[in-house]
Amino acid sequence: MNLRLLLSLLIMLAPLLTFSQVPENIKSELVILNVHSGEEKTILLENRHFEAPNWSRDGKYLLINSGGKLEKIGLDGKNLGLLFPDQIDRVNNDHGLSFDGKTLVYSRNDEGLSSRIYTIPLAGGTPQLITEKYPSYWHGISPDGKTLVYCAERNGDWDVWAISTEGGTEVRLTDAPGLDDGPEYSYDGKWIYFNSHRTGRMHAYRMKPDGSQQEQLTFDDFDNWFPHPSPDGKTAVIISYLEDQKGAHPFGKDVKLRLLDVESKEIRDLTPVFYGGQGTINVHSWSPDGEWIAYVRYHR
Repeated sequence: MNLRLLLSLLIMLAPLLTFSQVPENIKSELVILNVHSGEEKTILLENRHFEAPNWSRDGKYLLINSGGKLEKIGLDGKNLGLLFPDQIDRVNNDHGLSFDGKTLVYSRNDEGLSSRIYTIPLAGGTPQLITEKYPSYWHGISPDGKTLVYCAERNGDWDVWAISTEGGTEVRLTDAPGLDDGPEYSYDGKWIYFNSHRTGRMHAYRMKPDGSQQEQLTFDDFDNWFPHPSPDGKTAVIISYLEDQKGAHPFGKDVKLRLLDVESKEIRDLTPVFYGGQGTINVHSWSPDGEWIAYVRYHR
């Protein structure tokens, strides 16, 4: 089996592998971290597996996924209940809110079809399937709410794609060898940040919304994933694996969060090394004021 085919199979199975690789006796800790002072607060620590916090656009709660459902968690740690429990299930860790806070976007592991992308009004309504093709893993929405960007496998290649929030024809934005993943718009809409394995190591990149001016941002010996741009556009939070993961994003590895200056390319540590990886910070998790990020660390 060639490497590209193997990578395609592994990523198609990622939602299932994520659950299978998690030990039964795992603790998940939902943490918010002030990127300026370094202050941390534990919001939730429970003997179960949950993933991928989003911060609500009004700053009042966090959104996590667990067991295929979406949960709202207050900043005091109180579980505020499931979000659309009768309409949303089989959700993976790619979910989030539009910039105006009115639309929820999520990737769902449709039975027999792998992951596809849906939207639903946060005020209530009917889920709308956006990507007919699969696998498609959502990561970003444009500030004007008109375009979604996502990672998708098409004809054996894993690239960044874009599509209207109303559905329709999808547009390929990257075509480099290896996996391109984690696309996310900057708050001013001028850039899409993403990560790519095109050099043989995973690094952070950015490009213009039409796919032009692709620019590498990290150059070290870490595996750098999921650059989440800050509200002021000056920095991005990345999760860095200490060891080469060969293009994969596994659970249960030594990782740390770092803050990347997107202009100077300087990077500083935000956390010490901890047990994490898949599920820690897959999706955008900045607080609206740009002071805090939310993430999950795990305990064996």
